[in-house]
Amino acid sequence: MKPEKIRERLLQHRLLRKYLPPVHEDLTAVYSRDLQKWLVVAPAVGVTVGLAVAGIAVVILDKLWPPVLAYDLSHHWAIVPGLVLAFAAAGLIMQRLTPDPNEHSTEEIIRSYHEHGGDIDMRPFAPKLLAAVLCVGFGGSAALEGPSIYGGGAIGSWLWAKLRQLGLEERDRRILLICGAAAGMSAVFRAPLTGIVFALEMPYRDDLAHEALVPSLLASVVSFVTLSAFLGAAPLFNFHGAASFTRQDLCWSALLGLLVGLAAMAFVVTFRRARRFCVRLAIPHWVKMAIGGLLTGLCGLLFLQIFPGPLTPLGPNYEAVGMILRGGYGTAQLLAFSGFKLAATIFTLASGGVSAMFVPLFLTGGALGAAFAQSVVHSPFPGLFAAVGMASFLSAGYKTPLAAAVFVAEATGAHAFIVPALVGAAVAYAVSGDASASGDQRRHESVRLQELRQVPVGEVMQRTLVSAQASLTLEEFVGSLSPHARHEAFPVFDGGKLAGAVTLWAILHTPPEKWRTVLVRELMDARIEKISPACDVAEALRLLLSARRQPMLLVVSAAGKIQGLVTKTDILNALNLRSGAAAAPEIPIPESHRG
Repeated sequence: MKPEKIRERLLQHRLLRKYLPPVHEDLTAVYSRDLQKWLVVAPAVGVTVGLAVAGIAVVILDKLWPPVLAYDLSHHWAIVPGLVLAFAAAGLIMQRLTPDPNEHSTEEIIRSYHEHGGDIDMRPFAPKLLAAVLCVGFGGSAALEGPSIYGGGAIGSWLWAKLRQLGLEERDRRILLICGAAAGMSAVFRAPLTGIVFALEMPYRDDLAHEALVPSLLASVVSFVTLSAFLGAAPLFNFHGAASFTRQDLCWSALLGLLVGLAAMAFVVTFRRARRFCVRLAIPHWVKMAIGGLLTGLCGLLFLQIFPGPLTPLGPNYEAVGMILRGGYGTAQLLAFSGFKLAATIFTLASGGVSAMFVPLFLTGGALGAAFAQSVVHSPFPGLFAAVGMASFLSAGYKTPLAAAVFVAEATGAHAFIVPALVGAAVAYAVSGDASASGDQRRHESVRLQELRQVPVGEVMQRTLVSAQASLTLEEFVGSLSPHARHEAFPVFDGGKLAGAVTLWAILHTPPEKWRTVLVRELMDARIEKISPACDVAEALRLLLSARRQPMLLVVSAAGKIQGLVTKTDILNALNLRSGAAAAPEIPIPESHRG
């Protein structure tokens, strides 16, 4: 018997006919989110980003920074001219080879996420990475997280265009942007969980980019494994502390979080003002960066003149993390190191340096925590408070409290300190308010919506209605619409009685050749919710997003008269109005069905 006949007879078996439909239904529900596409796309992002970050790490940490550091420590006079030349060269690259020399690193990723749908211009990709190598590798107060996050995000955005045949949608470009950034962070710090959490926290000051969770998880793990195959998987800073802590330690951690949070707030405000000043300064970009290199170099030179030794506030500073964590430095030197490190970071990045400040903040917090342990707590375990200081400064500076605590555990190996680190990070996050090193981080829309909780629907609804008769064909109804109409849903009347609602989406997804025969009633949704004009906007949005997915809500007075309608677009317009955006123009609509 032929295979086709066998298959046909099997499918006609009564048991298969009985049980295949429910199995198909269950599988459809399980894979309703298109998870299968991410099983291919996210690992592709992880491998590509892992290889790219491994290359960046080898160039900067193995080939460039070690000889530069050794020469600077033995020839202090070379620090300033070396940084001036490197920064000027990076400034020329950014000025001549990129459309906007002020757009790069994590800021470009965040801005693209919010404003450009995840689209990154790949033409200046190589020049930006080269500028970052010059800034970081020759001693700028920054590290590899800037080029790694930017490079990962850009690669994710680029791969979206290359892999669209796998079923990727427009909105998936933003997801791949965050997915790539997470992979970059995961690889550069050999900390996959940190990469996931930081990338999800990065776009917002008060929420997570939830939609990118699963792809970021897959990409971060694959990126970490890819880099580890070349550079190893040991914790980056290899710090092991005490195995326990006391209740008193938690109280001290909260106090340290308070102090570090205030210091971080002052630093962030100063940095943001310095950055705005430099952006507006009417001189060539390379000159700004040369001045930044001069001031950064002076910070390093002055510190080494006061405290000779291997500890310096310049460069990627990975080696400085171990020095501080192992102890041996006095409180005065640690505090001075913190001050010079923050100043060098401002001069490096505010002037246009191409990187980010994750490691500088981490390192400054560790120095402050170690000084606090020595001079205030007199603890036999200064590493505990160094870890808390690290998490606290990161939490306050970048508004990433979860990533800060997780990073301390993953990158230093100090897993026992995660609870005190969370305490310090939470306190620092709270006392630092909305101050963030990133000017492009935003409040999440769900938080902004709280501003409208007391606003009645009557203030945001459409007061005039465009309606449809159920007996009209789609061609007749569309032909009757004004070319300026921007509605997304229309109430449908059958004679003079409200019958339901029809959406523009349903009309546009009907083939135009069928518009002459398909009636409006065939596409309408008979379910339509009625609400009072006094109902608040938050409740209206809950109904619009509920399981029934109402296309619109009809606003009806207590006497039963139709007052207007409200859609999700009306609520978004209200949010934009409250933030200063221009409202959409009101469309003149016939009054045939107003109450």
